[in-house]
Amino acid sequence: MPRPSTTTVRDLRLANRSRALWQVFLNGPLTRQEIGALAGLSPATVSNLITALLEEGVVAEVGLEESNGGRPRGLLQVNPDHGYVVGVDVGETAVLVELFDLGLQVRARHLSATGTARLHPQDAVDQIIDGIASVIDQFGVDEQRILGVGIGVPGLVEHRDDAVVHGQSIGWDAVPLQAMLRSRTRLPILIDNGAKTLGQAEKWFGAARGTDNAVIVLLGVGVGTCIISNGELYRGATSSAGEWGHTKIVVGGRTCRCGADGCLEAYVGADAVAARYEQLRRRRAPVSAGGLEGRIAAIITGRDRDPAAARVLEETVTYLGAGIADLVNLFNPERVVVGGWLGRAIGGLLPDIHEAASRYALRLPFSRVEIVKADLGKDAVALGGATLPIARLLSAGAVPGRRGPRQLFRSAGSGSDGVA
Repeated sequence: MPRPSTTTVRDLRLANRSRALWQVFLNGPLTRQEIGALAGLSPATVSNLITALLEEGVVAEVGLEESNGGRPRGLLQVNPDHGYVVGVDVGETAVLVELFDLGLQVRARHLSATGTARLHPQDAVDQIIDGIASVIDQFGVDEQRILGVGIGVPGLVEHRDDAVVHGQSIGWDAVPLQAMLRSRTRLPILIDNGAKTLGQAEKWFGAARGTDNAVIVLLGVGVGTCIISNGELYRGATSSAGEWGHTKIVVGGRTCRCGADGCLEAYVGADAVAARYEQLRRRRAPVSAGGLEGRIAAIITGRDRDPAAARVLEETVTYLGAGIADLVNLFNPERVVVGGWLGRAIGGLLPDIHEAASRYALRLPFSRVEIVKADLGKDAVALGGATLPIARLLSAGAVPGRRGPRQLFRSAGSGSDGVA
């Protein structure tokens, strides 16, 4: 019979460090008293933890709380210069690599176009590695101070010992991307689906902040979601939950890039919108200097004078409304956040999308949901990627060499703190 697991004093100390650090990172600057209240830790425990974290340079005092006559209280936040993280957005037309400090300020940036209609895994690895080297060189940081690299990719990410990417729409079949990258760099590598990294960024810092039940939508060439349920990211049995773009909107409809017919992505993905416009115009559109994004922008700006543009946007709004109504009926979220580069481009159509969703959703859940634009910009997927090594650092209590649980969203716990 196996022995029951036991919790040691060291385990409790690490758990308390982690709880305090999560609060300081997500809600700081905070006073010691606020940290204790939010993390459920006693004043003595907080005092001991903060003393150690200040000595180690993990947190820093950044000022004093305004006082009404009492002794001013020091304000604490995670020290931005304690280390650095790299966030990567592997898009279908470009690879963006950014270097962040722990305040998540961008310190260096590298963007490379893919140059091909379909990105090959080895090309992706080469561009990621070149981008990492570029941002480290630009900022002049010692590689030893890089805490990790977080990467958002298109497709499903299966978390085995090493992350394996299944990108059916882009021709990636069980690509061992994490192992391929580890053969080229000693930096810790963490990989997740791009919609999930976008969702993590919006949950921590953006339009989904403060929600326990939300769906963050990524609209681009591909279409996906990040589902937050009871404060945690919902992954499903194989981490493939949220593939909204491959739910069926029309039985026997248009053929999707994944090979199936009638997928939502075949109606609201950027390629599909541009192709439908060309079909209505009965000719191919001229090549735009801005590529696909430029073509979509031209459709949006031309809708008042071009009947084909007006019609394709009306169809896109209808299909998006029906798809969002499905999310509302299935997951009963408090908020649906619409992001991604296409989501930003059609942000002015959000009232129309809301009205279309109201026609297809059940009245009760729809009456309780907000449909809003994402707060974060073009680098939201890379920013979300950067949160992956930060989440690992915080979950480990910022103890060097110790990995926290594989956990991308975390709700601060409560209860007895045990020991300092």
